[in-house]
Amino acid sequence: MNISRRKFIKATGITTAGISLGGFALNAKSYGRIIGSNDRINVAMMGTNSRGFYLTEKFAQAENTLLTHVCDVDSRVVEKTIRLVEEKAGTKARGEKDFRKMLENKAIDVVVIAAPDHWHAPASIMALQAGKHAYVEKPCSHNPREGELFVEAQQKYNKVVQMGNQQRSSFESKEAMKLIKEGAIGNAYFAKAWYSNSRGSIGKGKVVPVPEWLDWNLWQGPAPREEFRDNIVHYNWHWFWNWGTGEILNNGTHEIDICRWALGVDYPTRVSSAGGRYHFDDDWEFFDTQVVNYEFENNKIISWEGRSCNSYNINGMGRGASIHGTEGSIIINRSGYKLYDNNNKLVKAASAISNNDTTNLVGGGDLDGLHINNFLNGIRKGEKLNSPIDEGHKSVLLCHLGNISQQLGRELTCDPETGRISGDEKAMKMWGREYEKGWEITV
Repeated sequence: MNISRRKFIKATGITTAGISLGGFALNAKSYGRIIGSNDRINVAMMGTNSRGFYLTEKFAQAENTLLTHVCDVDSRVVEKTIRLVEEKAGTKARGEKDFRKMLENKAIDVVVIAAPDHWHAPASIMALQAGKHAYVEKPCSHNPREGELFVEAQQKYNKVVQMGNQQRSSFESKEAMKLIKEGAIGNAYFAKAWYSNSRGSIGKGKVVPVPEWLDWNLWQGPAPREEFRDNIVHYNWHWFWNWGTGEILNNGTHEIDICRWALGVDYPTRVSSAGGRYHFDDDWEFFDTQVVNYEFENNKIISWEGRSCNSYNINGMGRGASIHGTEGSIIINRSGYKLYDNNNKLVKAASAISNNDTTNLVGGGDLDGLHINNFLNGIRKGEKLNSPIDEGHKSVLLCHLGNISQQLGRELTCDPETGRISGDEKAMKMWGREYEKGWEITV
């Protein structure tokens, strides 16, 4: 039934001062963008500090998408994010502290999970069980078993799930993959991924009272409980096993995924890692330097080099991937690619400056915009996802295997059909984790 805007306002008692729908408010600025569309998607955000704050801005500006709820255990961040949504979208989102309350709201279509890593799979699976689609930041799991359960849950509940390795949506990366597939570098057999940074020490934390703005119990969620220390929240949790996954999953996921995509491989046959914590004597539990080698069937190899505290570039880039074949090489990063022949002559290059700068994108011409747009179109139109969870899990699993090999100090033999470790009972004990009572994952 068609109804004019004037009649709609009169019939529902809405004024230009603002309207309220399901706990969030709309003003005149946002009215025309979202009212009257039968494919509007209602989005709720979980974890809106740092990366989540940026994603909130992107989803808030998405066409015909309404950001209805923001959730964080930091009360300061909730207030800040509500103001951001109002500024960018002209709507007033509802703030929540407990993620589970959002899941009870039937009006929410999508949950975006950008909380710390230990939350990614548990929160996403809970969202699927509540009938929501999910957009989850990388890595999609805190351990290999969670990744398997996540894939199982997506298949069971049949919802759209995209992992946030946004380079999969790059025009230039897609073009580079097409060139590789067409034989531009011959038989592609070796890929190298790298990331470098100059991170400082995180020091040695002290047990202190929990700040009044933080719900420490909810922040830990599914993770076994620990006392609050002053060097964990908001970023340093990345470097603790109980909540984080180390640099290889924090950043390496992106470039290792590009390598796996380029070589057309899934699960490895052998994995070996070397490295350690070389730069500081502090609470950092992972490795600031790590080199992992992955061997696959059909003579394919991927190598990852991560240097968290030494920022020397490779190929002039702090992060990237190089794909090598019998007839040449391609260097790829988020800005584009360069194709070389075997005489090191530049044959072709593409930059993201022109191709990714288009007005027909969600949130602008960046990779996050492209990736989010693809996700929303997957819901609305059934568009093929650039990083569905089953593909995301394969790349994340490679990173987990690198950490397991490094922890044990030995090579792992894997089943190329499933990625599971073969003939190593001790290694398989690291496949999953213990959960806080009442937070166990069930599918």
